[in-house]
Amino acid sequence: MKPIAALFALLFPLLVAAQNKITPLSINLENYSYPYPVSYISLKEQEQVLRMAYMDIKPKQYNGKNMLLLHGKNFNGAYWRTTIDALTKAGYRVIVPDQIGFGKSDKPGHFQYSFQQLTINTRRILDRAGIQKTAILGHSMGGMLAVRFALMFPEVTEKLILENPIGLEDYKTMVPYQPVDAWYQSELKASYATLKDYQLKFYYDHHWKPEYDEWVNIPAGVILNRQYPLVAWNNALTYDMIFTQPVVYELGNLETSTLLIIGTRDRTALGKALAPKTVQETMGRYDELGRITQKKIHGSSLVEIPNVGHLPHIEAFDRFIQPLLDFLGAP
Repeated sequence: MKPIAALFALLFPLLVAAQNKITPLSINLENYSYPYPVSYISLKEQEQVLRMAYMDIKPKQYNGKNMLLLHGKNFNGAYWRTTIDALTKAGYRVIVPDQIGFGKSDKPGHFQYSFQQLTINTRRILDRAGIQKTAILGHSMGGMLAVRFALMFPEVTEKLILENPIGLEDYKTMVPYQPVDAWYQSELKASYATLKDYQLKFYYDHHWKPEYDEWVNIPAGVILNRQYPLVAWNNALTYDMIFTQPVVYELGNLETSTLLIIGTRDRTALGKALAPKTVQETMGRYDELGRITQKKIHGSSLVEIPNVGHLPHIEAFDRFIQPLLDFLGAP
C-alpha cells in the first residue's frame, strides 16, 4: 500500500467518527456514564480474576419482587434505562449485569465462553445482592442466556420473559461453520458505517430516529480505541458460543411461566449473510418463530408487536412495556 493510501486508510475512520460526533471510548466504558451507579464483583475463573459490572436499582416503594435484565450481544446494560425506570416505578428491584466481554465488564484475552458459565456468573451477582427469586427478561443473546438460567436454576426463576431472543432456530444447520479466527477478522473490519448500516437494515427497517444514535455510537466509540482488537476477539468468541451452543432443542424443558414479546418485523439471524440465498430467506422469520416457539414452551404466552423489529423496548417502548407489566401482575 502506498504511503498516502495507507495514511488515508488510517485516518478515514477518525474522520467519519468526527463527522458523526463519535466520542472515543475505553474498552470497559470507564468514560461512558450509565443511567444508574455501577457495582462490580470479582470472579476467579479460568486461571484469572475478572471484574463483572452490574447495576442494582432499588425502588422507592419495594413490592418484594425482583427483575433481572439480560442484554443482547451488540449492547450493554445501559440500553435498559427506560425499562428500569418503568419497573422501579412499579416497585421492582432491578439487577442489570454486563456479562464478561461486554459493557463495563472485563474483556479477557483468553476465556472459554459458555452460556452455563455466564449463568453461573449472573447467579453470583444475585447471591451478592441477596436475591433468592427473580423474574428474568432476556433480549436477543440475553434471551438465550435467560433460557439457560431458567433451565439451570428453575428454583430462582420466578417468571421468564423473552424479547426477540436469538437462538429460536439452530444456525449451525443453516450456515457453514466459521472458525473463531474468521469471526475475529470480520469484527476487526467493523466501523461506524458498518454498525449503523446493520442496525438500520435489520433492527429498524431503514427508518432511523435520533434516539437510536446512542446504541451505535457506543460500539463505534470503542472501535476507535487502540485496544479494540481485544474487544473484537471477545466478540468473536461469543459468536462461536451462540453458534455452537443452541438452546432451541431444550425449550420444551422449561417449567417457568414464560412470556414471548416478539417484534414481528425482525429478521435477525446469526451468520445469515454466509448462508445460501435460498436459506437466507427462511432465517430469522420472527413473524413465524414466535408462534413456533410458543408451541414448544408449555403454557407460554405470546405478544406479537407488528411492524417492530429486533428492539421493541427501544423502537416501541409503550407497546413493549404494558404487556410486560401485565404479565408480571404489576399495577
